[in-house]
Order: sequence, then structure tokens, then C-alpha cells
Amino acid sequence: MLALQVSLALIVLGGTASVLVPRLASAHKAPPPQTLPSKVSPTETGASEAGPSGTAASGAASGAARAQGDCITVPHACGFPDGTDTGVASGTALRSVPAQVSSGPGWHFDAQHGDVVVTGSGTVLSDLFIPHTVEIDASDVTVRNVRIVTGGYFGISLRNTTGVTIEDSTISGRNLTSGRVGSAIDDVHGDSTGIVIKDNNISRFKTGVQISTGLIVGNYIHDPGYIHGDHTNGIFVYGTTEPLTIYGNTVLINLGQTDAISLDASRSWQYVANKTIKNNSLAGGSYTIYGGSARNARTSNILIEDNEFGRLYYPKSGRYGPVTYFDLGQAGNVWSQNVWSGTGAAAVAG
Repeated sequence: MLALQVSLALIVLGGTASVLVPRLASAHKAPPPQTLPSKVSPTETGASEAGPSGTAASGAASGAARAQGDCITVPHACGFPDGTDTGVASGTALRSVPAQVSSGPGWHFDAQHGDVVVTGSGTVLSDLFIPHTVEIDASDVTVRNVRIVTGGYFGISLRNTTGVTIEDSTISGRNLTSGRVGSAIDDVHGDSTGIVIKDNNISRFKTGVQISTGLIVGNYIHDPGYIHGDHTNGIFVYGTTEPLTIYGNTVLINLGQTDAISLDASRSWQYVANKTIKNNSLAGGSYTIYGGSARNARTSNILIEDNEFGRLYYPKSGRYGPVTYFDLGQAGNVWSQNVWSGTGAAAVAG
């Protein structure tokens, strides 16, 4: 428990510590320290801001009976994030890029390629509406109170960065089909460090968040898009040994594939380790969590604890169950106190 609190409180980067304050607290568990107040998100044209949706894209689930008192149906009532307390806050004035503003300290709109490029270390990108991809090529960058609506490969791409924080932002594709965004947030080369993804509202994607290390906390990831051939992931984690904490998120995948969270090995016999999935509200996919041991990968120190699995789309959370490819026989791997939302009954791995 102490180690988890430290990982939530500090991301240590080259000896420099950045204090992180989780906002949310589940009603059925002790709240994290220094909980932040909630806020109200706007209803935005072109982005899904409502609660959990069973709207079917191609290959979507038909839905399962909802349990009374099920936290998965109204996440914020149980302290989990949803459309009421993530993304750009209601009433925030946003300037449109490039119509109203095309550059600022450390960033500019690249008219030739049609994207926003961040090149300055320490840049703060804030209070903007960007109907384009944001490419971050610098370190110690903060993206805050930004609404991004775009199709194509990326909403926000990180390339060889350190210490990037993306928070309180709304990121979505243009629609649920051909305009869905490939990855809403993506560490393109898988080598960025010190990433913090916090309190964002993410929808209409093939993959919501794709990184390998850092902290993913307090996000509402929901309503993925779909076109034929997609493998849909709420959070996709490159198979590495770098530490990653996924804490206090709501991830709802209303499709029969692929997952809410995947700790994926990208090649056979890879070593996947040091990942924490704790206190999240999860539902959907073929399996809701892929636990890292696919492709004969070796795993260790993977903690999956205190999560709620919802039956919003399937009676087993995912079409086939809550978890697969999770090896309890490997050193330090833990499955503990995971429950079925609405009942409190233990959700068992295997």
C-alpha cells in the first residue's frame, strides 16, 4: 500500500519529483489522499459526453441486464470518473486553432501538414479547441483544458519526450465510424518517460491511450469508434518492464473486442513487468483485461487490485470473461479484491 501511495504521489524523473493529486475517490474504498473537487464538463458538439452508452457500432455488444446499484451505470455516484467530472470544464472559453489563434510560446499550427506541433520545452498548451492532431516533440509539456476533435492516426502524439502531462482535456474522433481517431493519446515510439494522463474525457477512438510507463489516473474512456478490422483498446500498454500505474479510471468498451486494458507483449518471450491496475471501473471487450502473458511472455510484479467489473454489455464483463493471459504463478503477480459491480461479489481470475 505504501509503495502504491508513493507511485501515485510522485513520478521521479532525473531526481525531480512532480506531485500528483488524484481527484476521485470510490465510495466503497478509502479515498486517495488530497482528493480534488469535482467539476462539470460541457456537452460538446461532435464529442460524446454522456454516461455509459450501449450504442452499437459494428461488432458492438447488445447489452446485459444491469444490476441495481451498479456503479458502472452512474460512475460518479461511486466516485469513479464520467462525463460529469472529466474533460474541459463547463464555461471554459476556448480559442479555435487556427481560425482564432495559430501559434503561441513553444507551439504553432503547421498549415502544410494540418497539425499543431509543440517544439518548446516547458510549453503549456491550454484553453484551445483544436480540430487537428497535436504532435508533441518536446519535454516538460503540459496540455490542459484543450478540446481535440480529429480523425486520422492520432489525437495527441508524443515523440521521444520526458515529463509530458495531459490533463482536464476532451479528446475524441469525429464520429464512431470512419472518423474515429486511431489513438487518442499515443507514445508513438514507446520511449517517452514521466507521462501523466489525468482527468481526461476520451471517446470515438480505436485505441484510447497507448503508452508504456507513467501514470494514467482519473480518466473517462468510453464509446470507442469502430471500422471493420479494428482491434479496439481502451488502454493499450506496450510490453515493457518500465513502471506504470493505471488508477481510478472508468473504461467502458461497448464492443465484443478487444479490451478495456491490455498489457500486451509485442513479441514472443518478451518480459512484461511492474504494472499496477488498481481501483478502476471496467466493462466490455472480448476480455476486459489482458494480463500480459500473451505470446509466451514472462511476467512479474503485475498488480490487479480493487477494480470493479461491470456487466453493462456482457454477463462476464467482457464477452468471455473479466481477464485472460494473467499468470498468477509468476513472481509478484497479484489478483486481489476485484469485484462485480453492483454485487460486491469477488471477480475471480481464471
